[in-house]
Amino acid sequence: MGCTLAYNKRYENENAPSDYHLFRSLEYHLREKTFQNVEEMRLSLTQFFDSKPREFYRRGIYLLPDKWQDVIDVDSEYFE
Repeated sequence: MGCTLAYNKRYENENAPSDYHLFRSLEYHLREKTFQNVEEMRLSLTQFFDSKPREFYRRGIYLLPDKWQDVIDVDSEYFE
């Protein structure tokens, strides 16, 4: 199948998608996994999303304003 994680180039000078709550956790979940077909990949993703409690998503959303303020504070430069 040959799938790899790909990041959108437009984020190079902004916060990378991997900096965000959901993407960081999803990247960890997918690390070193291989799939024989699309259905295996779909099942793995479904299991990932179903395994996260409601608080996981709520916390990620709650933290967004702080992340946005961090970007404003450094004039949109990348930071960790």
